[in-house]
Amino acid sequence: MATAISNPPTLRPDLAEFMEFNLESEKQGYIALQVLPVVESGLQSDNPGKVPLESLLFTGDTKRNSRGHYNRGSFEFDTFAFATKENGWEEPIDARDEKRYQHLLQVDRIANSRAQGVVARNQEQRTADKVFNTTTFTGASLTTAITNEWDDFVNAVPVTDVENAIKKIYENSGLDANALVINKQVFRNLRNCDQVTDRIASSGAGNAIKARDITIELLKAVFDVDHIIVAGASKNTANEAKAATPTRIWSNEYAMVCRISESQDMREPCLGRTFHWSEDGSIIGGTIEEYEENQSRARILRVRHDTDEVIMYPQAGHLLSNITT
Repeated sequence: MATAISNPPTLRPDLAEFMEFNLESEKQGYIALQVLPVVESGLQSDNPGKVPLESLLFTGDTKRNSRGHYNRGSFEFDTFAFATKENGWEEPIDARDEKRYQHLLQVDRIANSRAQGVVARNQEQRTADKVFNTTTFTGASLTTAITNEWDDFVNAVPVTDVENAIKKIYENSGLDANALVINKQVFRNLRNCDQVTDRIASSGAGNAIKARDITIELLKAVFDVDHIIVAGASKNTANEAKAATPTRIWSNEYAMVCRISESQDMREPCLGRTFHWSEDGSIIGGTIEEYEENQSRARILRVRHDTDEVIMYPQAGHLLSNITT
């Protein structure tokens, strides 16, 4: 029997509309849901199984003789598990402060922005930790430490490095990589690499190429991939009372070449998925709730969601390290 909550929270969909989560997160450089797209799950946890990669390209004997039978597949599913966890954050809106600042600030929206930012940064960090992971991606078939860092503009060969990674992914899985995942600093470095600018100049763009003219669309053509996903989100690694120490959530040290999903089909092999469980009221961008807290004379604004970020096919990715000096 469900436990009754004596002071149930009130949903605040008006603030969700204000945030326009997908647009806002993209503007701020959150990429977690692009790299590991969302799958809506009816279960909080499960061991659903996945098609073994070796079975995807299997070519059996399809001939059938008169009065004979058809040959059949006999593969067994590989197992994998997910278990969503609830993550959330609360921001108090003090009654006195609300009266003091009501003519200057939209306190509800500021509190919501702070709470939603904390939740989004934590999901971003969880995803980055799964993707830029030298324990999951280990061994020559899944990771390469490149020779010339991509901020060595004269000697770096990023196009060659990515091409070699694409070949490794195909050899491991039979899948064609379609994405390069990097952070914003690495993106800015790539625009200055001689190998990149030479490719653009030779394609007819001319010789007077400025870094600011090199867009993501141009880099897609240079690397021959459908997606270049650039992470821009940062976090403060200092304690709250200390001076800010900003750090990029996705490290300068790595780049991931991979196959990301372009559909909602769970059977599509890809690097991984974000499993989302909504039965407890979660929405992927964060359910926004409010309740009164009498002892502190405040309204509490809360943002929460229930997810698990899972690498499903490590063979669908190749991690490049030593990217930045």
